[in-house]
Amino acid sequence: MSSHSEVALRLLEDDIEQDSSVGAIDLAAARLAVADLLRALGRDVNDPHLSDTPRRVTGAFEEMLTPRTTSWTTFPNDEGYNDLVLVKNIPFNSLCQHHLLPFRGIAHIGYLPGERLLGLSKLARALEMFSRDLQVQERLTKQVADWLSDLLNPRGVGVVLEAEHLCMSLRGVQSAGTTTRTATFYGDLAVGGPLRDQFPN
Repeated sequence: MSSHSEVALRLLEDDIEQDSSVGAIDLAAARLAVADLLRALGRDVNDPHLSDTPRRVTGAFEEMLTPRTTSWTTFPNDEGYNDLVLVKNIPFNSLCQHHLLPFRGIAHIGYLPGERLLGLSKLARALEMFSRDLQVQERLTKQVADWLSDLLNPRGVGVVLEAEHLCMSLRGVQSAGTTTRTATFYGDLAVGGPLRDQFPN
């Protein structure tokens, strides 16, 4: 592994360890806050149908905001593979940080290898790591691209996200079925060409 890749991997692991202790979810406080919100919305929290809602809502948010633990093992590119590695149609969901409503869709993540390769499932895991947060789609797209670039130091990186935002579908303009597309390309994929054209348009 190159010194650049080793440093990037150590920094990434350090960040994950720090994130596990910073901003931890206070489940008891969250349950009380949900109960207070229900009261503020004019609901009776003693109603049998609502009595367990604070626990359920808190559990749901805990799950949606907690990435699963994983490792980021890379492999030497011994065969010298230099063409595009592209995983399409990776499903994801996240929470809009402005309205706390979900947005969900599919991602297309690819890279042009340098000295190191990454297990294909790790591309989906990385997407999950960043999407299980209060997010905006633009930042999520760039975070995944930056992570892949820092970890592998590849010749090029491409990340495309397509998602429907319930904060747009269920409220406000109420445009159900609309899709937002964001994309970040680095290195040899930053300019148009046959390799970049393999990403869905």
